Amino acid sequence: MKDTLEDFEKFVIDVIIHNRRGIRATLCRGLFWCLSKVYSRVVESRLYLYRERFIHDHHLGVPVISIGNLTVGGTGKTPVVELFAKALRDRGRRVAVLSRGYKSKRVVRPPWWKRLGKKMGLTTYPSSPPRVVSDGKSHIPLLDSHIAGDEPWMLASNLPGVAVVVDRNRVKAGRFAIKELGADVLLLDDGLQYLKLKHRHDVVLVDRTAPFGTGYLLPRGTLREHPRNLRRASYIFITKSDGESEKLIKRIRKHNKVAEIVECRHRPLHLVDINTKEIIPLSVLEGKYVGAISGIAIPESFESGLKKLGAKVEVTARFADHHRFEEAEVRQFVERCVRRDLHYIVTTEKDFVRFPTLPEYDIPICFLRVEIEIVKGREIFDKIMRVMCEPRPVPPGALIHEPLRAV
Repeated sequence: MKDTLEDFEKFVIDVIIHNRRGIRATLCRGLFWCLSKVYSRVVESRLYLYRERFIHDHHLGVPVISIGNLTVGGTGKTPVVELFAKALRDRGRRVAVLSRGYKSKRVVRPPWWKRLGKKMGLTTYPSSPPRVVSDGKSHIPLLDSHIAGDEPWMLASNLPGVAVVVDRNRVKAGRFAIKELGADVLLLDDGLQYLKLKHRHDVVLVDRTAPFGTGYLLPRGTLREHPRNLRRASYIFITKSDGESEKLIKRIRKHNKVAEIVECRHRPLHLVDINTKEIIPLSVLEGKYVGAISGIAIPESFESGLKKLGAKVEVTARFADHHRFEEAEVRQFVERCVRRDLHYIVTTEKDFVRFPTLPEYDIPICFLRVEIEIVKGREIFDKIMRVMCEPRPVPPGALIHEPLRAV
C-alpha cells in the first residue's frame, strides 16, 4: 500500500513539475487545472472569512511567529525555524515550536476515552493531549521520529532548551505549551496557512530557484496560494540565495511593498557518521566517489550541493518526500555502492531521522549537517529579534481569558 501511494505521488510530481508526456499525463494536467480553479476559490473564500471576522482566530496572550511559505516543499523551512528558535532562546525567551507533525504516526485514542468523557458529563469527549517531543529541559527527544514526525524530531535534537510540541490543532498545542511548559513565545512551523491561531509576525520563505513554484495552484502546480497573498508577510526570507536577487526582489515588491527582506542560504557544516556519531570535516569529500540517498522534495539540490563540495556523485537513490526507509531498501543501496567501490554514502539530516537502525557496513554512511547563513540583511534579522524580544512579555497566562480545554 505504501509503495502504491508513493508511486502515485511520484507520478503526480512528474506530471505537475517535470511536465511528463503521454496521454494519461496530459489528461491529468487538464483535470488538475480544473481542480486548481476550485481550490483557488476555496482558499480565497477562507481568507475572506478570516479577514472579515466571520471566522475568529484565537489569541493566546504571547507572541506567535509564523514561519511558512506559499509553495509546497523545498524552501528549506526547518533550518530557518531552527535559526529563529536559537536566536530567541539565546536572548532569554522560553520558546516552543508548534508543528503538525506531517506524516507522523497518528496516535489513536483508546475505546474507553469517549466513555470517560460521557461519565464526566461532557458533550464532547476530551481530546488527547499534544505530543511533547521536547519539554525544553531534556537534551534528547522524548518521542521517536515515527510518532513525532521527522522535522519535529530533528528540531528537538538540535535545539536544547526549546520545547517542541506536535498536534494538528496548534491552538490546543499552544495553550498546552504556555500552561504546562512555560513558553512565552510560540514558533508556528509551516504556519502561513494556519489561520486559527493569531500570528503577530508572518515570516514567509521564498526559494530563489523557484520563487512561485510552477506558477499554478494545487493540484495543477505547487502553489498553496496566489502570489498576491505574499502581502500578508511581515518579513520575507529569500532562501538558497547567492546574494544577487535584485530581479526577484522586484517581483516580490509587486505583491508586498513594505515587508523587510533577508537573503540567506544553506551552509554545509560537516558530515556525521550515523553509527559512530563522529563529526567528519567536509574536506574529506574532495575528489571522493560517493552515493547519495534521499527522500526530500528537491533531491537535485542536495546532490548538486555534494558536487559543489568536490564529491563525485556516482550512485543516487531518490524516494518520495518524507519517505520512511526500510532496512532492505538501504541495504540494497549500500550493496550497489560497495560494488562500485565508493568511498562514502551521504544522506540528508532529515532523511537520517527516518532511517532504520543499521548494522555497520564496510562503507561509511553519513548525513550532511547544514545551517542557515544570512547573506544579506543581518541588521534586519537583528532588528527582528529586538522587535520580538523587547519589551519583555507579561507573565505567561496573564492575558489568557479562556480556560485550557479541548478545541
